[in-house]
Amino acid sequence: MATNESISIFSSASLAVEYVDSLLPENPLQEPFKNAWNYMLNNYTKFQIATWGSLIVHEALYFLFCLPGFLFQFIPYMKKYKIQKDKPETWENQWKCFKVLLFNHFCIQLPLICGTYYFTEYFNIPYDWERMPRWCLLLVKCLGCAVIEDTWHYFLHRLLHHKRIYKYIHKVHHEFQAPFGMEAEYAHPLETLILGTGFFIGIMLLCDHVIFLWAWVTIRLMETIDVHR
Repeated sequence: MATNESISIFSSASLAVEYVDSLLPENPLQEPFKNAWNYMLNNYTKFQIATWGSLIVHEALYFLFCLPGFLFQFIPYMKKYKIQKDKPETWENQWKCFKVLLFNHFCIQLPLICGTYYFTEYFNIPYDWERMPRWCLLLVKCLGCAVIEDTWHYFLHRLLHHKRIYKYIHKVHHEFQAPFGMEAEYAHPLETLILGTGFFIGIMLLCDHVIFLWAWVTIRLMETIDVHR
């Protein structure tokens, strides 16, 4: 019963988004994007696209989304919007955060990203332009992934706050006195694996094109960095 209701909700959402899409004018960026995508397919292997392409997307977007929050600390006008005015981010903490992020990204996340190619091959996930889903379907599926990931994150996050294990794992994430965007993925390696599992569950269930991987990464990074500012 619950499954049928969920399917009905997503179907309705998909129809609503498709209806809005039908009212919009033709996207002027579609042709340049198509040319760039086909150039990538013609000049790089699937392994390079799935592995190094995914790494570049993650790293570029992560630090790009962190950039506004980082710059705001130097703009006097923006400081009045800071909630914890008496708890500034120190250069020492930001540098420490950056170094831990590089370790987590390249020593923990990169080995997982290396499995992306084998995932797409095993499940026959396409790369070609012709089978790329429309933006409205990507949006609906990313919404589904968000529901799955947030549900996983809620319960596992509560578990990591349990008094018997908090100091061993999750305490690392709360090390700094005030949150800032770059801190979003500052965590114990085990926490990266535990909470990161929720990110991949939606992909396992809903992925039908490699572009979906990157779309979901984009939305998830945007959300998690925003809530840590």
